[in-house]
Amino acid sequence: MTRPAEDEEDRFQILATASLTLSGARVLKQGDTFAVFDRFGDIRPWGVLGAQGLYHDGARFLSALRLRLEGLPLPLLSSTVSRDNTVFVVDMMNPDLPPGGEPVIHHGTLHVAREKFLWQAACHERLRITNYGPDAVDVDLEIAFAADFADVFEVRGTRRERRGALHSPELSDSSVVLAYTGLDGVERRTRLRFDPAPEVRAPDRVLYRLHLASKVTREVSVAVACEVGDERPADLPYSVALTQAIEVLHEFSAQDCSIDSSSEQFDDWICRSLADLRMMITRTPAGLYPYAGVPWFSTPFGRDAIIAALAAMWVSPDLARGVLRFLAASQADRMDPAADAEPGKIVHEIRGGEMAALGEIPFKRYYGSVDATPLFVVLAAAYHEHTGDGATIAELWPQIERALMWIERYGDLDGDGFVEYGRRSEAGLLHQGWKDSHDAVFHADGSPAEGPIALCEVQGYVYAACQGGARLAELLGDEGRARILRARAERLRARFDEVFWCDELDGYALALDGGKRPCRVRTSNAGQCLFSGIALPERARRLADRLLADDMFSGWGIRTVSTRERRYNPMSYHNGSIWPHDNALIALGLSRYNLKDHVLRVMEALFDATRFAELSRLPELFCGFPRRDGAGPTNYPVACSPQAWAATTPLLLLQAALGMSVDGTEGRVRFVRSALPPALERVSIRNLRVGTGNIDVALHRHPEDVGIHILGRRGPVEIVAIK
Repeated sequence: MTRPAEDEEDRFQILATASLTLSGARVLKQGDTFAVFDRFGDIRPWGVLGAQGLYHDGARFLSALRLRLEGLPLPLLSSTVSRDNTVFVVDMMNPDLPPGGEPVIHHGTLHVAREKFLWQAACHERLRITNYGPDAVDVDLEIAFAADFADVFEVRGTRRERRGALHSPELSDSSVVLAYTGLDGVERRTRLRFDPAPEVRAPDRVLYRLHLASKVTREVSVAVACEVGDERPADLPYSVALTQAIEVLHEFSAQDCSIDSSSEQFDDWICRSLADLRMMITRTPAGLYPYAGVPWFSTPFGRDAIIAALAAMWVSPDLARGVLRFLAASQADRMDPAADAEPGKIVHEIRGGEMAALGEIPFKRYYGSVDATPLFVVLAAAYHEHTGDGATIAELWPQIERALMWIERYGDLDGDGFVEYGRRSEAGLLHQGWKDSHDAVFHADGSPAEGPIALCEVQGYVYAACQGGARLAELLGDEGRARILRARAERLRARFDEVFWCDELDGYALALDGGKRPCRVRTSNAGQCLFSGIALPERARRLADRLLADDMFSGWGIRTVSTRERRYNPMSYHNGSIWPHDNALIALGLSRYNLKDHVLRVMEALFDATRFAELSRLPELFCGFPRRDGAGPTNYPVACSPQAWAATTPLLLLQAALGMSVDGTEGRVRFVRSALPPALERVSIRNLRVGTGNIDVALHRHPEDVGIHILGRRGPVEIVAIK
């Protein structure tokens, strides 16, 4: 029996049975591996955070990990992740031993330090146990573990009728191997290696019998390797693996520009955001690529990576080159209705793991997003503008042209001049814009919009793609193609304003449904029409004022949906929540139209939110409740944190406030009507790459404007400031 459409869409929704935010989760990621621990460094199979575990290539290789001293949990002293996100550090002490009676070992006698990091498909951990007491002690240290090899979609809540086979554990003096053969025929193994060898070994735990003289420290190292098929990570000592991990991280950041300011809180936000972005980056054969978010989306996504690369362009243009090459290599080259693929379309999502390989989920290589393809062209044009790298554009021009042809041949389903989506795969996503939950597109009465659907912001992306594509065609000497693309852009802009503008909304309709009826709903989607530049200049201030009105602006940012709308729910995923990246894109659009007062309100709201955020990290989204005195934003229970495009939020906001743009072909940086919020007296930017040169600048806030001072210059770079 076929289930109703809404139930069908819920198959891939993340079950919010517990909150990711309440547990103080600690996250690490490296390459195709990520881990979610509790604050103690343990992995609890049940409890407040069912997402805990060590994951690799779409499967959970460690579903439980527990450290005990004399069979008891250890009281926590502190728990944090290093500023560069490399190492998770935990400090604990012993409880009174034995408990409940006259203690033989008083609490606080023993200090236990845990340090963890990920490197090359393995989690490395070092335990240091120090006796600060005056007498020698003998204690048992137990490490318990389990591996369920659940697919990440099982962890998210998708039910499976059948699973593969777990094998009997293999034990040796210094290792335990847990294994599983999936229905896809692939054997996955969790290999735990212990140094030194434990005194007691069992299929689910090991035990160290420690004798600690006064002021003596014992070390225990544990490496948990994720093995798939014939792949086996190198068996590296803890210190060697850590050195390699740090060296590669420094390689990622060596060419990036650095940012500091007069505000310690702002610097913490920037530092954590850049560290999060670098942690989310995976090195692929095509180059660097940011995975979307931990824990649910730690895999390549087209739209997410493009937006993250656009936002980080002025800090790390190399990231954009990697994203462009990866997406060009995975661009669809044929019709495949089961994957919502058409020639020239840019991929939405690529998944590893057993369920993807078996087709139990449609996301092995899935193309169901309407906006990734025009945004691919937008990124290519922005990359060339920033770097002047014509060679890369020439290399990618066939894929850029195919993306433009997809817009013309397949994007406009009914020939009305607008790009719509309508899924071809019944197993795919119903909605294929960035708001892709099943209830995200609706009419003013709350009724769902029937497809095919033309989203307002997507028309803006297409407009920007045609403009950017025209510039690239000119670069490559095709003036005729450039004229065609510019003409299409201008026709689209005029037609868009005529059809989408709604006076009663003071903005643009969310979408047109399959019957060409506007969805007259106040949403943040309309704000992204400022980002793309499709909004007419005479509409900009009116739309901006609407976005900053109380029904849209919570005090922490712009809501996805106005409080006045029927489907508004501040706890929903897309219908009233606040997404940092959405606000940052809108802020960049506000800056395009020189609405700097509006930019600063958005920037200050999100900056204030970081004061309440653990590790100064903005999550994927938070709830859209109004701001309350003395309280921070309300957490969304299953938000990814970190997430790549949330991490780039301060970069876009700072770019918007400064009105900064880089023209690498001319060796020029422009600052247009720069502004800074009161919390920032100074911002310094060093090693800003501009074509073949780079520059260091400091910007100081004055009562009426922002002063710009050149601190250093290497190569042919000039500054243009428009007050």
